[in-house]
Amino acid sequence: MSRFLCPLMVLCLLPAAAPLFCYTCVFPTISPLDCIKFPIKCPPGQLCLSSRAVGQRGDFRVVLYEKSCVLPLLCGITGQKYTMGLNFTFTNDCCNTHLCNGAATLASPWTATLITLLMLLAVHVAW
Repeated sequence: MSRFLCPLMVLCLLPAAAPLFCYTCVFPTISPLDCIKFPIKCPPGQLCLSSRAVGQRGDFRVVLYEKSCVLPLLCGITGQKYTMGLNFTFTNDCCNTHLCNGAATLASPWTATLITLLMLLAVHVAW
């Protein structure tokens, strides 16, 4: 009986869900390609966010792109925010798989290796 109890206790100590990793931009950018993306571990219960905000004054138009983790209640919404002297209309899109808010291709094979190592390290530290 005791040989079954130990593995059962270990299973009970495992986290309920694996942490979600998402990209975050250092700064909001004016091009989706300019976003310097870093993978981060999201807090429990959050999803990956890709947000696009369009601001316009006369002929001047600015589009900002942002990536991060976000609470689910902020997903799938469109709204208004005021920044840089412009009113922006933003749209939040969310996804729930690892690094799903990034570009389709990575800069190099070394980037993919680095991201994988960082994810493994974060999961190891969580244990």
